[in-house]
Amino acid sequence: MARPRSFDERAVLTIARDRFRATGYAATSIDDVAAAVGLGKGSLYGAFGDKYQLFRRVFDDYCADMGTMAHALFTGPDDGALDRLRTGIRAVVAAMTEGEVSGGCLLARGIAELGDRDPEIGARALEAFEMLESLLAGCIEQAQRTGDLDADADPKALAGMLFAVMRGVESLARAGLSQDQLYARLDTAVAMLPRPTR
Repeated sequence: MARPRSFDERAVLTIARDRFRATGYAATSIDDVAAAVGLGKGSLYGAFGDKYQLFRRVFDDYCADMGTMAHALFTGPDDGALDRLRTGIRAVVAAMTEGEVSGGCLLARGIAELGDRDPEIGARALEAFEMLESLLAGCIEQAQRTGDLDADADPKALAGMLFAVMRGVESLARAGLSQDQLYARLDTAVAMLPRPTR
């Protein structure tokens, strides 16, 4: 008869996520994770499998959490969509770059280390990226309906541009730019979205 688990699985996954964010997949050993969570390797293996299986679980959860957060940030009524777009991209970038963990976005780390040689990681990251771009495009369409943005502009193309800026800003954060500097770049990108001609 298997013994019941005597640890908080969510807390263990959060600590494991922070380790992978801080040092990346290759440089994080299962010993590092076990020490950080205060469990033996056997308990980790029994609950989550090997390091790759643990990373996949953490990576999937991270992508899902980012999706939930982005959906809450970018969806709402048409009125206020442009302001929601501005504050939303700030919040997403803050979530990727702030806090005690200095490694940045786990999505970016995962795709950089494993995306070109692991189809499952690559596909999961692409799904997360496409979801975020779709939410951005939807918010842009709302701002077009209210007359805040040019109705003739392509919302998908604009969303792709904003997403590229967000990913670039995340890299700049890792290089040491301040939050104010990061936000200034994001705000400039939003300010450059085409307005209607009057």
